[in-house]
Amino acid sequence: MLSALGGPGSSASAETIMEALALTYANNPTLNSARAQLRAVDENVPQALAGWRPTVSAAAEIGRIRSDFDGFESYRTNSSISLSVSQTLFRGFRTVNSTRQAEALVRAQRESLNATEQDVLLAAAQAYVDVIRDTALVSLARSDLDFLNEQVRAARDRFEVGEGTRTDVSQAEARVAEARANLNTSLANLNASRAVYRQIVGMEARNLSADATIDRLVPQSMETALKISETAQPLIRQSQHQVDSAIFNVKAIEGELLPTVTVDGSLSRSWNPSSTVDDSETAQVFGRVNIPIYQAGRVSSRVRQAKEELGRAQLQLDVIRDQVRANVISAWGNFQAAGGSIEAARAAVEASQLALEGVIEEQRVGQRTTLDVLDAQRELVNQRVNLVTAQRNRIVGAYQLVSAIGRLDVSSLELNVAHYKPVEHYQAVRDQWFGLRTPDGR
Repeated sequence: MLSALGGPGSSASAETIMEALALTYANNPTLNSARAQLRAVDENVPQALAGWRPTVSAAAEIGRIRSDFDGFESYRTNSSISLSVSQTLFRGFRTVNSTRQAEALVRAQRESLNATEQDVLLAAAQAYVDVIRDTALVSLARSDLDFLNEQVRAARDRFEVGEGTRTDVSQAEARVAEARANLNTSLANLNASRAVYRQIVGMEARNLSADATIDRLVPQSMETALKISETAQPLIRQSQHQVDSAIFNVKAIEGELLPTVTVDGSLSRSWNPSSTVDDSETAQVFGRVNIPIYQAGRVSSRVRQAKEELGRAQLQLDVIRDQVRANVISAWGNFQAAGGSIEAARAAVEASQLALEGVIEEQRVGQRTTLDVLDAQRELVNQRVNLVTAQRNRIVGAYQLVSAIGRLDVSSLELNVAHYKPVEHYQAVRDQWFGLRTPDGR
């Protein structure tokens, strides 16, 4: 664990990584932006369904008319009001196909939101572990500086009693200066990691728990990971829905080549329409059939264009499948490699610790120099840094693997946070005939 090397404690009051992910899910602006984008896409469905609905319009006019007949002038005020209703009965199946296209786009956008959610949660997990890693590295740097300060003191004492040289003191002081610079660099990296954590999670990183593993969601084999990704990865599902949308788009455009049937009705009333009529009322109903014969080739070109876009969407689906497969294989390899690196780093730390202790004992009996001790200490610090880095890489690699297969979502993680339900907004706006306010009151 990172805590074994100086990371934050894992007391009951520490903030766990699941709590950090829950905060990210609730507050992250990138996620909220993606949700707003999905709500906007939802509105494509009622817009497509409008093809089934009538259109109603009203008009009113008033004017002053002057007439001059054989030198006789007359004036009258003319006014009228009218109400018109038009109902489309057939549009070449365009309404049906446009609605299905809009619904496919909504499903695709939901998968895009799911992919964004996983990317954001992965970034939050990485920021969380980076803070723990950099905190551990700061602790290592401080311990190294304390050890080297002690070596400077010991070298000066030996020099004063004639058992050492000025060179020993200078070498120790040089290592102290180097350790102080490393500490400052580690502090700067920690501050940067905390800033990234604040940006993604929305809160300052304080008292983080070092237990950040997610092994329960990691597949047992690469074959299992690949099989899960084929159905769970939102990028693949998004591309599948985009293919469906392209299919319905072709059909909707082809519908423009078919007849359109409408029923139009109007009711009007006029006052003083002529010098001999005081008022009149008119009511009429017409059935109209519009048969397209030639449209300058524009619709035919759009049909061909839509078919090419359909072909592109189908090819893009294959590209996404290959990309997901490559990401899973790469993530699996990195995860396995990180596990091996941890074992190697632990063995190196143990060996370096024993070597340092041996060099210090040999220095006391005059068989080793101060430089030998300083080199052994540097080697031990480097191996401890490697161990912390390997532990960080394994944890992040696990989250990357879970994200690659499509399981780094709020449901799979079982986060204790209110889940965003896209279907609620969709159902609220789907069948709205009128209204300017959004479901949340804006």
